[in-house]
Amino acid sequence: MLFDVTRSELAGLFGEDRLVVLPATAFPPAAADCEGARLLQTVGVPTGTLWLRVPDEDDGLLPLVQDVVDVEDFEDAGEGAGGWPVIGWLLNAHLALDPASGKVHAFDADEETVRELHTDVSSLVRVTLRFQRLLDEFAFSGDDGDEEAGFERLEREVERIRRETHSSDPLPFQDDETVWWVVGEEIAAGQRFKGDSPAVRSLRG
Repeated sequence: MLFDVTRSELAGLFGEDRLVVLPATAFPPAAADCEGARLLQTVGVPTGTLWLRVPDEDDGLLPLVQDVVDVEDFEDAGEGAGGWPVIGWLLNAHLALDPASGKVHAFDADEETVRELHTDVSSLVRVTLRFQRLLDEFAFSGDDGDEEAGFERLEREVERIRRETHSSDPLPFQDDETVWWVVGEEIAAGQRFKGDSPAVRSLRG
C-alpha cells in the first residue's frame, strides 16, 4: 500500500459514526480477499466527499461495472473490466476496483471514458481523508477584508494536498480533468462546505 491508513486514525479525525465500510460478502469471490477490498472492509472511508456503493438489498453484492455501464462503449477499459466491483461514486463517475492490479478506475458514463484514478485503495482513502478534513476544519478569519486572503489560503491547502499526493501517487491529480482535480477546484471555490462547517460559519460572521 502506498499510504499508511488506519481505522484508528480515521476514527480519531471523524468519529466512528462517520466511517463507512464494505462487508467482505459484498465483493465477488475473486476480489474479496485482495488488499484493496480488505482495506475497505476494515478501515473504510469518511462520509461526505466520496460515497461508497451500498450493496444490493436482495443478494448483498456490489454491482459490477457491466451492471452500471455498457463496457463496450469504453475503448480504454481493461480486459475483464466488466467483472470489477463498483465500490463508490465520486462526482459523475463510478469507481471500480481492479482486484488484479489493485488500481481504482473512474468510469464516466456521460463521457464514456475510463481513467486510472488511484494506484491502490490506500491512495483513495488518503485523498478522501485529506479533502474531508479540510472541509471539516477550514475556517476563514471572519473579517470582511480578509475574505480574499482566506480563499488564497484555501487554494494553497488544496494545492498542498495535490502536491503531496502526487509525490506518492500521480494518478489522482495527473491533470485537471480527473474527478479529484475537479473536487479540489470546487473546494477552493468554497462550493463544498456544509452550512454547519467552520468555513461557512466564519463567512457569515
